[in-house]
Amino acid sequence: MRLLGNIIWFVLGGFVMGLGWWFASVLSAITIIGIPWAIAGFRIGTFSFWPFGREVVDRPSGASGKTLSLLGNIIWIVFCGWWLALGHLLSALLCAITIIGIPFALQHIKLAGLALAPFGKEIVLIGSRSASA
Repeated sequence: MRLLGNIIWFVLGGFVMGLGWWFASVLSAITIIGIPWAIAGFRIGTFSFWPFGREVVDRPSGASGKTLSLLGNIIWIVFCGWWLALGHLLSALLCAITIIGIPFALQHIKLAGLALAPFGKEIVLIGSRSASA
């Protein structure tokens, strides 16, 4: 079932939004200082291509990790996050037009939230908290 969901997802916006994440990552990597953002963007872009069977969870971290994540998220929102979130929200709107597209619209909404705050998050297989994707 996951395979079928991922194939339909890929056609209904996953491909375009995954490319958007990768494009933002390439732009971030060009600046050298943006490499941490590029790594996160490539990881989430891959998740955006094939999201079913995996989920996003909060990464356990101490107070200093949360502060760095907050700073990273603020910088990400300013330069890349807002337009990725907008793309996911537009894709969600288009998917929600049909009843069949509603689960895909919900996934786009989750990814829009992730586009605004990707740091401090981890992608894991469903049912596993230790396996990174």
